[in-house]
Amino acid sequence: MAITVATITRREVLAGLGAGAAALALPGCAATTTRVQAASGPSALLDDIAYNLLAHEPDRATTLGVDVGPHAALRGKLEDVSAAGQQAYAATLRADLARVRAVDSGTLDPVTRTSFEVVESAYATALDGFALPYGDVAVGSWRNTPYVVIQNVGGYLDYPRFLDSDHPVNSAADAEAFLARLEAIPAALDGELGRVRSAAALGLIPPAFLLAKTIPQMEASLADARSGGPLVESLTRRAAEANIAGDWDRRARQVAAGPIAAALERQLAELRRQQPLATNEAGMWARPRGDEWYAWGLRASTTTRMTADEIHQMGLDQLAEIHGRMDPILRGLGYTSGSVGERMQQLGEDPRFKFPEGDSGRAEIMAFIQQRLAWIRAQMPRAFTTLVPARLEVRRLPLAEEPGAPTAYGGAGSKDGTIPGKMWINLRTTDLHRTYTLPTLVHHETIPGHVWEGEHSNQLPLIRSILAFNAFSEGWALYAEQLADELGAYADNPAWRLGYLQDQAFRACRLVVDTGIHAKRWTREQGVAFFVETNGDNPEEIASEVDRYCAWPGQACGYKVGHSEIVRQRARAQAALGPAYDLRAFDDAVVTGGNVPLDVLAKTIDRYIAGARG
Repeated sequence: MAITVATITRREVLAGLGAGAAALALPGCAATTTRVQAASGPSALLDDIAYNLLAHEPDRATTLGVDVGPHAALRGKLEDVSAAGQQAYAATLRADLARVRAVDSGTLDPVTRTSFEVVESAYATALDGFALPYGDVAVGSWRNTPYVVIQNVGGYLDYPRFLDSDHPVNSAADAEAFLARLEAIPAALDGELGRVRSAAALGLIPPAFLLAKTIPQMEASLADARSGGPLVESLTRRAAEANIAGDWDRRARQVAAGPIAAALERQLAELRRQQPLATNEAGMWARPRGDEWYAWGLRASTTTRMTADEIHQMGLDQLAEIHGRMDPILRGLGYTSGSVGERMQQLGEDPRFKFPEGDSGRAEIMAFIQQRLAWIRAQMPRAFTTLVPARLEVRRLPLAEEPGAPTAYGGAGSKDGTIPGKMWINLRTTDLHRTYTLPTLVHHETIPGHVWEGEHSNQLPLIRSILAFNAFSEGWALYAEQLADELGAYADNPAWRLGYLQDQAFRACRLVVDTGIHAKRWTREQGVAFFVETNGDNPEEIASEVDRYCAWPGQACGYKVGHSEIVRQRARAQAALGPAYDLRAFDDAVVTGGNVPLDVLAKTIDRYIAGARG
């Protein structure tokens, strides 16, 4: 995701699955008990743990393409997001963490040992999150949030997108599973509602400006449900395309306009009840036990023990260094007066770099993206020895999601490779994009960024395809931007290099603003102003970005922390290997080692250095 995307929520892992699911379960949420299965060795134990996790997140089983055979019943279920369901999820993690810790990892081969280290880190961190009094814990993902329903979080957004993008409709069984999931949505929405009310009883009320965004979005979702909307259209359209006979429109419309709409009305009523109680205090410092929650959010996002003060200073230092690189390029383009941020604002208003308004501009943006994809694909053998197909689609974000969404996000497709990855692009207005910002956005979200990295992770054991770490995912995507620069992506376009450097500076700004808001009592307006004045970012785009940091405390810090660590490990490998160092071998070591916490990444590079030395 530029959130990143980026990478992706547990309902947003971008994939699907072919036909053939059978033996669908009755409608309802996922079972909340751990499966009982004897694991006969380390690999079997890892698979057993993976399916225990997917029993709680059956939607993720669908997006990975593994809800088949003995696991086909998962295709008709949704996660139990009620308080009881989350407690059961935590109990499963606790039990499986004990099983992992009981294994003597010293006897394992390096790849398997890494998998055990990854599970231990992810589960221990998630359990600390489940112990907090409120919030949504993304187990092996990136969207941790104190607010279960807000402008960019909640089933009212997730379910329509998931069912349309990831749930396959290739057979009658698939269509019945779609309906089963529709019938499970009201209970899931009510499960969220119970947790929203419990959090409010503890004093957790979202900022007023977030509620002001959320309520109109939910009103739009409610209107869609009452009229059938995307939930009905997706099923009927795809069933017709696949020649699947059935009364799908009537059956889906009955559920959407009835129980789903009623559940949305209940959520909307609660948000409206909270609105007069809300303040504009943006940060976690103003929430009950907010400092504790934010410390955990930073740890989950960065996979480090860095403090808010350390991250804040890191952002300021890196921002100064990057702006020092931008200044001479700006001067070369004739922008000589004012700060770097002021000059970037001037560049942003230069009509040479804007897209036309409306659908013609949207079409130009889509064509521009395809051109950059064709270029970067041809460069991959120069940066990697192990290549993947990196199959992907570029899609516009759903209209209901665009107001609260980032500029883009993306990720890999199904584990079996049958469904491509996706880059979702926000086209609410073409003014969100410039010709000098899009190349870097493409490299971040697709190749060699999220889609490329995700396809490598999909070749690892199932549990490794499930568990992902924000600092690695987003750090790799920033490293992908750097690789594109090193491969010549911006060599003939100085403005494009400015876009790349502005993007890096933007991520440094995130370190400053996220910690500023949540630990240093900045206002939302201070956060927006810092980006606009210091880095020259688009005010309209940045307002949504800052709102995102308020909804996902700490998440924005994973990008630059992760990127800095990958670059540090590369410098370490170069120093250790001297003439034996090879960029392609290093890049292979990082990406084929899979998505890992940053302390595990250091061990991956230790093994790479030892192997290169022979």
